[in-house]
Amino acid sequence: MSTGTNLLGGPPPTHLPANPEVDDALAAGTDPAAVAAAHPAASLPWALLAERALVEGDSVTAYAFARTGYHRGLDALRRAGWRGHGPVPWAHEPNRGFLRALAALQRAAQTIGETEEAVRCTTFLNDCDPAAARELLPS
Repeated sequence: MSTGTNLLGGPPPTHLPANPEVDDALAAGTDPAAVAAAHPAASLPWALLAERALVEGDSVTAYAFARTGYHRGLDALRRAGWRGHGPVPWAHEPNRGFLRALAALQRAAQTIGETEEAVRCTTFLNDCDPAAARELLPS
């Protein structure tokens, strides 16, 4: 008989709600800057901007974009019931904007020499979901 209780003792996974307007705009090829301006609370466009800035070698701009996406993601996680810890599964597509922003923040922090922040982000990403860390962080 199942009681529905988490027998491992940890909090249940947090699943962010889908954001079809953002997803549709990005899928249609809209520039992430325009999507971020239209939907500033969404993490994914900020993560994409950060990733693009990292590719272009602009680590400071990447850091700023990633930090914005990260904080917007924390706000969304809290609204979804997250209490500061517990799984944020990579397999749940709407979580990926936050997780990508966190990974971009880790890479940007590492690039500008902010080692403590990079380590904190690595730990946090692994705590959210080791699969996300494997997928998003360089090995």
